[in-house]
Amino acid sequence: MAFINIYNVCILSLTLLITVSVSLADDKPADDISVEILKPAPEDCQRKSKRLDMVSMHYVGTLTDSGKQFDSSLERNQPFEFQLGTGQVIKGWDEGLLDMCVGEKRKLIIPASKGYGDQGAGELIPPKASLTFEVELISLKDGQAPPNVFKEIDVDGDKFLSQEEVSDYLKKQAAKAGDKVQENAEQHKEIITQIFNHEDKDKDGLISHEEFSGPKHDEL
Repeated sequence: MAFINIYNVCILSLTLLITVSVSLADDKPADDISVEILKPAPEDCQRKSKRLDMVSMHYVGTLTDSGKQFDSSLERNQPFEFQLGTGQVIKGWDEGLLDMCVGEKRKLIIPASKGYGDQGAGELIPPKASLTFEVELISLKDGQAPPNVFKEIDVDGDKFLSQEEVSDYLKKQAAKAGDKVQENAEQHKEIITQIFNHEDKDKDGLISHEEFSGPKHDEL
């Protein structure tokens, strides 16, 4: 699934993930997402999606500029389930799928800053690409608060993540999953590079609590 946060693919579904208001105004700043209601919420809707909910979605993703489709859950006939508002998907989804009812359909136009940024994602999503998704909420249920991954990685407690700390954390998680990191040393190194390219916004070689887009708590 091309739209899923790249960390889900790169680090074996670990909880260190790449990375609410939705404006419907016509004159939106460039970083705002656009939301169009394709199918209104049912009149008997009793429950709307909120942060930490487990949601199940059908979606079709296309490149906004060309209209080229890069992914579709409908073609697989398999809805995608994830926890909303925890960084498991791109920021445009975490924002654009709030306050949604089961059965409702929306069209999201997501700028690169809330998609895959300047890096893009593989061969399907080029750098700085705006993305369009048609989404339908299939089901939702209450979810549990995620672990404070930032605190788990920040072993020395200095509120910054070094490459060594991130590397050690990923090695421990990979070991739990039965993956032999030493046999995939180059892949591991590339994952660390991708993480810091995305998360280290000021390029100082460290990931601050503010920069970190994975699960974290606000007590820092």
